[in-house]
Amino acid sequence: MEIDGKAIIVTGGGSGLGAATVEFLAARGARIGIVDLDAAAAERMAKRVGGLALPGDVASEQAMIAALAQAREAHGPCRVLVNCAGIGTAKRVVGRDGPMPLAEFERVLRVNLVGSFNMMRLAGAAMSTLEPLEDGERGVIISTASVAAFEGQVGQAAYAASKGGIAAMTLPVAREFAGFGIRVLTIAPGLFLTPMMRTLPEEVQKSLGESIPFPRRLGGAEEFASLVGHMIENRFLNGEIVRLDGALRLPPR
Repeated sequence: MEIDGKAIIVTGGGSGLGAATVEFLAARGARIGIVDLDAAAAERMAKRVGGLALPGDVASEQAMIAALAQAREAHGPCRVLVNCAGIGTAKRVVGRDGPMPLAEFERVLRVNLVGSFNMMRLAGAAMSTLEPLEDGERGVIISTASVAAFEGQVGQAAYAASKGGIAAMTLPVAREFAGFGIRVLTIAPGLFLTPMMRTLPEEVQKSLGESIPFPRRLGGAEEFASLVGHMIENRFLNGEIVRLDGALRLPPR
């Protein structure tokens, strides 16, 4: 699918990998709707790229129905959804203070997994009614998992479960949506230089970068965004989970 002129929604688009994706796609002529729980971040990014801020919780059915409707009114029907919204927590299942609070586990799954599914089902339903483009394609949905889905570390039970769920539903949804001409893909990034990573001491960032086989550095958010762009444009990519990690395999700790 050509990016230029298409209406695209990016969740978590106010910062990090989502913000880089917004900038990359906007520079290529896309009309971008930016969903983010942080309304101020969504507004800042919208002003920067001439997009549309859509503040809201990705796991809220009513909020995202309203966001999609607002985006459609402003930009026309959504052809591409990129799910970047997500949170992480580092906590052992059983720690010094006892078992991990169930509410914390549920919160991570709600934002990362339920939120991605919520957007996928709503955007997919809308895309399924559109006129087909070349090769009968109606839309593209790209979600964000993590290498932790495959090699979750100690303390990542909730995060790994949420990202593993995203990875696991990629193929069944791609098979289902194939009948509509909608491609479904997932990126599983490794260690990237995001705003959260920048809060760590420089020596910690350097050590983490050197743990990556090649290139021996942290990933750049623009490299994630570039892969999103390729996935949109390559019509034969479907039902796939692509690791973007420099051959990194996470150790237990």
